Amino acid sequence: MSSPPRDAPILFFDSGLGGLTVLGPTHALLPTAPIVYAADYAGLPYGQKSEAELAARVPALLGRLVERYQPRLAVIACNTASTIALAHVRAALDLPIVGTVPAIKPAAELTQSGVIGVLGTEATVRQPYVDDLSAKFAGGKTVLRHGSPGLVTGAEAKLRGDPVDPAVIARAISGLRDQPGGDAMDVIVLACTHFPLLEDELQAATGPGVRLIDGAAGIARRIAHLTDGQDWPATATPGLAVFTRSDDRPPPPLAVLAPYGIGRIETI
Repeated sequence: MSSPPRDAPILFFDSGLGGLTVLGPTHALLPTAPIVYAADYAGLPYGQKSEAELAARVPALLGRLVERYQPRLAVIACNTASTIALAHVRAALDLPIVGTVPAIKPAAELTQSGVIGVLGTEATVRQPYVDDLSAKFAGGKTVLRHGSPGLVTGAEAKLRGDPVDPAVIARAISGLRDQPGGDAMDVIVLACTHFPLLEDELQAATGPGVRLIDGAAGIARRIAHLTDGQDWPATATPGLAVFTRSDDRPPPPLAVLAPYGIGRIETI
């Protein structure tokens, strides 16, 4: 298979800005990689949409993006979209697709108490995919789940410089702790790429006895592995952020995206 053109970008796709938590470590590993970051603001939040809606929307939108930007690889930097639509996207598109799944395997290896929390969107935590990961990697462990749509809103607000409602953080943690066995929980999987943006607030609410983990670093390593040996530009160029048009949610200021190597914004 021939190497893609040197200027072919890596396409990151998410419902909003959560995928920046995957872009960050990828940019650190591949600093000159051209980047297109796509956020489906017209569809945000994904966690409250039906499986059927997302299974149709995500492949169709990604198909448009791939046709327009001709990436060498696409990353679905969204747990909800990945757990529902990853197979549909891979069937529809002829390029490598990297998904994002809850980090249940490393959580099972880390827990001392045998009780793991999975904090995600409502759509992610109800997926059979989470059952399968738990059965495969966390047999004999207790896996508690809680869906918190408020954390997505809070993460988007924090990136814009707005305050995060402490009650939203408290409800998310109590949603796990108040379940049977929750008092013994010592690891929480942040099963939404938005949630690491609130890691400081969540850690303050859990206390030092609970470890928070996510899969972003592993996804970045996977992207580097899949593109190993490919041609890259000698120097970095400013990345592009693309937002689907939303009447009530304009794109963020460029200053929010600049630390991730993004220098331009488009709306489609």
